[in-house]
Amino acid sequence: MHPPDTYELCVIGGGSGGFAAALAAARRGRSVVLVEKADCLGGNAVRCGVNTWEMGIGGTDIPRFLYERMKAVPEAVGIYSIDRHCCWPHRNDPPFPGGESIIDPTRTYEDSLQRYGTNGLIEDAERARELWHGVTFEPQVCAGAQQRMLEETGHCQVLLNHAFIEGHSNSNGVLDSISIESEANRREIQARYFVDATADAVVCEWLECAMMQGRDAASTFGEENAPAEANPEGVNAATLVYRISQRAGQALPALDVPFECWFRDTWPVASFTQVPNGDRIVNMLPTMEGDAVLSYVRKGASGYREGHAECTRRVHGHWQHVQREFPEFRAFRLQWIAPALGIRESKRVMGEYVLREKDVIDGLPIQKHPDIIAIADHAPDIHGRHSKGCAELAHPYGIPFRCLVPRGWRNLLVACRGASFSHIAASSCRLSRTMMALGHAAGLAVDQAIDEPTTWTALDFARLRAGLIAEGAPLEWPERA
Repeated sequence: MHPPDTYELCVIGGGSGGFAAALAAARRGRSVVLVEKADCLGGNAVRCGVNTWEMGIGGTDIPRFLYERMKAVPEAVGIYSIDRHCCWPHRNDPPFPGGESIIDPTRTYEDSLQRYGTNGLIEDAERARELWHGVTFEPQVCAGAQQRMLEETGHCQVLLNHAFIEGHSNSNGVLDSISIESEANRREIQARYFVDATADAVVCEWLECAMMQGRDAASTFGEENAPAEANPEGVNAATLVYRISQRAGQALPALDVPFECWFRDTWPVASFTQVPNGDRIVNMLPTMEGDAVLSYVRKGASGYREGHAECTRRVHGHWQHVQREFPEFRAFRLQWIAPALGIRESKRVMGEYVLREKDVIDGLPIQKHPDIIAIADHAPDIHGRHSKGCAELAHPYGIPFRCLVPRGWRNLLVACRGASFSHIAASSCRLSRTMMALGHAAGLAVDQAIDEPTTWTALDFARLRAGLIAEGAPLEWPERA
């Protein structure tokens, strides 16, 4: 094993939250190492094909800079508008197998920064069409831009193809070091501070932090729309994203699959999002129920491969159905299936504060948290058989810094979908740009804590918020009471 490498900050996980945490600290001159088990940065947005930033407030500073980097590359990024939709009979000719989002050159990045303020996709269709615009991009361009942005700081080392193995801590809630492993070697990383950005909060789980999983009971966090009894298996459903193209090129070989859907009553609808070169990214809603995904994942790497293989069969079945029932798609070919499942939810950390349904619904006019470090406005969005639809929000809501703090830990933060959210709240704030906002806050918090050592809950939140605002992060909603 290598002798220990020492840094001021070690970030584990190179998805949206981890990238932003590393960048925020490194551009302030802190020595940072970012550890990622895959062969590229980007997480779900790259390896899982979830290369769409849905419309939403709060997507400035780091996401905006990343967007500008991608925009410099031809056909790398664009803003979309919603076109046809199966929920809109008057705007669904010819009929479409879900929702269609098309690149709209009349729109700018600023048009992608609001979701709240409609009565929903069905009840308020025209308002939604005018207001809702997102960002779609080429995954590998995004990964490359993130890598270069980190390298240009001169203060961040990126270790790809390195997996977290174990953590080493003392009895005072301090993580001293972690062990990571690649095919070639095993090494130890020492740091003053750590950020768990692994999506599943695997570092926190290894350290035996209090964890949550699945649907919380209504009484746990006082949530009206939660079930009477908890259901740890009831995690948000997953999608295996695929890509179709009309361009010349070799299509993927077809699998022999049934014509009729074998895993539910009917084939699911899907989101078809155009990327700038004209291809479509297809996101089945969903491909597999959350409890089924858990049953595969529990078997380890072989179980995950088995689950991915079954989802691949479902992709081929869905694509066969789309081509058979919707003639316009016979001109397309299936070009790519994501190498990783798009998992919306797994385990979550019990933090110093748990974001809950009331926070999301009440929003900034009611919330009184002094430590809000990110805002969001996506509706709670649970896929699969537990779905209750998307009840749109009237206001943005804030996410407190304490949601990033695992209970009892002094030098560890969480900046990923595994942060301290209830099941319902997690279904709202799990999106990429919100995760970047959490990472941004984590990186600045580490920078501040190095200057002024203290416990996380005693951090000077006014200074933290001022630092975020100075770097372009929106925290105050104009209509806040």
